[in-house]
Amino acid sequence: MMLYVGLAASLFVGVLLGLLGGGGSILTVPLLVYVLGVEPRTAIAMSLVVVGVTSASGALFHARAGRVRWRTALVFGAGGMAGAFLGGRINKLIPSTALLLLFAGVMVAAAVAMLRRKEAPPPSASTAAPVERTLPVARVLMQGVAVGLLSGLVGAGGGFLIVPALALVGLPMPVATATSLVVIALQCTAGFMGHLGHVQLPWALTGAVLVAAMTGSLVGGRLSGFVSPASLRRGFAVFVLATAAFLLVAQAPEPVHTLLAQAGAWPWLIAATGVGLPLTLWRLRMARQR
Repeated sequence: MMLYVGLAASLFVGVLLGLLGGGGSILTVPLLVYVLGVEPRTAIAMSLVVVGVTSASGALFHARAGRVRWRTALVFGAGGMAGAFLGGRINKLIPSTALLLLFAGVMVAAAVAMLRRKEAPPPSASTAAPVERTLPVARVLMQGVAVGLLSGLVGAGGGFLIVPALALVGLPMPVATATSLVVIALQCTAGFMGHLGHVQLPWALTGAVLVAAMTGSLVGGRLSGFVSPASLRRGFAVFVLATAAFLLVAQAPEPVHTLLAQAGAWPWLIAATGVGLPLTLWRLRMARQR
């Protein structure tokens, strides 16, 4: 029964990827751990496979449209692959609980980035065929190493960090989004290689989750023209924050679990985090605009 629930959730994650162009992969590790019962280290390695292959398929679509800036992708990707491989090797040295807590922190950062993200202007001829500028190779490499290290450690694609980093070096937002998919695919490949030797993947389950996610991605891509990306992104960010709250509470010491269970506070804590935090961020943003 839980297998079918997990595959349905994987399909949902894929739909989000297709609708948002990134971000949905942040739910892959919690899905594998808490719905399908996969051990955290194995779930992180599985997530790298699912996110990497799904990103590669999306990158091919954008490459045909001429939106990928290959030189930037390869420079950032080289740093990302080095960092991701290192993160994959370090992963075995960190306790599973600490990895899940780190992942919860990454989820919060991703949700905040989605709440703060501004909509890109409609693509023009200049974004479809970008002109190369001078690339700050050293800076892009170091950014790639930092993002890749995080990706290899916790299994997230890191698109919410890669896209702003690429935008900072002068790429228009549609080009940065397309180029980030190449970077994600490269660093997920290196991160998975870093996990080889200390993780054994259930390949049948990995393949099933991957097929469901890719199918959902195709469906989401077709639905993207009928849904407001900004509204969807904000709602999804709230959901990610609520999931992060669940992860943090789930990894709390046993006395905290007992206290919360006795008080019946689990749903209230998750709701307060998932709704209260984005509301606070929105209020602060409105205050700054005034």
